[in-house]
Amino acid sequence: MEKHRSNAMCASCHQRMDTLGFGLENYDAIGRWRTKDGKFNIDAAGTFPNGKSFTSPAEMRTLLKADAPEFTRCLTEKMLIYALGRGLERYDRRSVESITRNLASQNYKFQNLIYEVAHSLPFQSRRGEAVRKESASR
Repeated sequence: MEKHRSNAMCASCHQRMDTLGFGLENYDAIGRWRTKDGKFNIDAAGTFPNGKSFTSPAEMRTLLKADAPEFTRCLTEKMLIYALGRGLERYDRRSVESITRNLASQNYKFQNLIYEVAHSLPFQSRRGEAVRKESASR
């Protein structure tokens, strides 16, 4: 992890995402709770870019819930980017706003996010990648 922090190319992203990763470190690869990683105690403390800090996954959750609209918008954008296989454009903004508004009215349930993304106009009207001639002839 120290290499990520000392290399400027790595650090530019890792300083943002490590906070979330370390905050969830108590969970192993399949979601079981743990207090140690091997023989080392887990330190799940972190600080968000806005300066708010936490010492446990529960505290991190509380901070994220306090900014539920902002968190939901960001998560919606990332899920839509993943689902579309492309970045978002200006014309996608209306769909992001609609999805986040619907999620708020549905108690921010993750399953509803998946449903809303799959039923959004950008997802419903996306096109597949163009088939290259050489792969089409195989």
